[in-house]
Amino acid sequence: MQAPAPAPAPPAGRAVEQHFGPATAADGSFVFQGIVNGDINIPNKSQQESQDNQQYRLITDWLSSTDFPAQQSDFINRRQKETGLWFVASPEFTNWLQGTKQNLFCPGIPGAGKTMIAAIAVDHIWKAFQGDNVGVAYVYCNYKRRETQTAIDLLAAILQQLVQERPLYGEPVATLHKRHADRRTRPSLDEIRTALNSVLLNYSKAYIIIDALDECTDSDGTRSDLLTILQNLQAKTNISLMATSRFDAWIEQLFQGSPMLKIWASDADVTRFVAGHIRRLPKCVQRDPELQAEIQDRIVQAVDGMFLLARLHVDSLLGKGTKKEIRSTLKNLPKGSTALSKSYDEAIKRIEGQLPDESARAKRVLSWITYAKRQLTTKELSHALAVEAGELELDEDNILDIEDIISVCAGLVAVDEESDVIRLVHYTTQEYFERVRDAWSPKAQEEIASTCLTYLSFQTFNTGHCHSDEDFERRIIQNPFLDYAARYWGNHAITVQQTIEK
Repeated sequence: MQAPAPAPAPPAGRAVEQHFGPATAADGSFVFQGIVNGDINIPNKSQQESQDNQQYRLITDWLSSTDFPAQQSDFINRRQKETGLWFVASPEFTNWLQGTKQNLFCPGIPGAGKTMIAAIAVDHIWKAFQGDNVGVAYVYCNYKRRETQTAIDLLAAILQQLVQERPLYGEPVATLHKRHADRRTRPSLDEIRTALNSVLLNYSKAYIIIDALDECTDSDGTRSDLLTILQNLQAKTNISLMATSRFDAWIEQLFQGSPMLKIWASDADVTRFVAGHIRRLPKCVQRDPELQAEIQDRIVQAVDGMFLLARLHVDSLLGKGTKKEIRSTLKNLPKGSTALSKSYDEAIKRIEGQLPDESARAKRVLSWITYAKRQLTTKELSHALAVEAGELELDEDNILDIEDIISVCAGLVAVDEESDVIRLVHYTTQEYFERVRDAWSPKAQEEIASTCLTYLSFQTFNTGHCHSDEDFERRIIQNPFLDYAARYWGNHAITVQQTIEK
């Protein structure tokens, strides 16, 4: 899966500033009673509606900090027009969409475009049932967020989406908020399940899509708990469940007896993708329609159902200046079972062939992203890269522009615009670097640990701890790398220590 999501988890100790108790008005909407500065305010109707909406948003935001809708927007914004039409027009998807309480299992090889297909399915369902009493919720599992994507977190995110645009259905969530917010506790798995059941009973139909189920860990029972609860809810409510995954015998067994629709990069979709990226290629390509057609044909033949390869192959043409160089590269595009690994090897060669400063920067960027314990925002990474050993403050003039960070990484790094997360282009990219990173950048963990400790030693933090949640949030905003450095410096330091001891 691509990865994608989300902004960092809220700082520890953060809480909703004010607790609002819901009451149902005569028209069925929620009225939130509040006292401001000791005086009872009686706003006009528009002011009341605005306050109600804001207060309801506070409650739903409290339920889950994972912004899957932002990820959905990122994926759809990158979609080439008409991509994935084969999937939503297939008999398997159509029958699932029109059926009752059905499952649809959609496996695919790594890099086949499963996440994009999941996003296309979500978008299609929204448009098909716009205005109807139909719920749509989705989660994008991510290998970099396994610590925070527990069964409780994922089910809470599903619950949040189902009530976010339907305040009339939100009373179970308001009840959970009233029970836990002031005590700064979190709902249990059973409480989330009960609330989900209550909310789903209000819908005539609900669709739940889980992407990259294989990236959801089961070492702590997360995957089993998630599917068991959803399947139990399916027996009581009208849920249709769709899941994407790599081919995995254990997961396939969970969907035994359910329809299966394999995901692959169709020739038509790959052709659209390449055509949509011609504008990025050298001028000798942009001015030659015949060469453009040749590029499309060659890449379609080489990818064998893997969208990720199409992207890597397009990127491999970016530095070529002549038609001869273009055709030579096309002739030698990696194919077969080792194509992905060879394409990554070629990307590394392009990185090492850059100017020394650019190559060194790319190594630092890729090391940070691959070794990071969670996904980083663009500000977090740019500030981390700006830290200088021995300095007592961050020099703003040393902060790289995000475009200059991405441009040296040979297409292996992407930014999700909505969530502002910088990530590797695919899970397989992470797997590749986990195999080669120790040899390619042996001092990376030491540099990361040192950077975290240097950052935490900055003079700006000499004033001590914050005395309120508001002060702490202000400090986090003013110092973007603080949250990561404070939470994870020890993880990196202990790895360095273990390496030394070996």
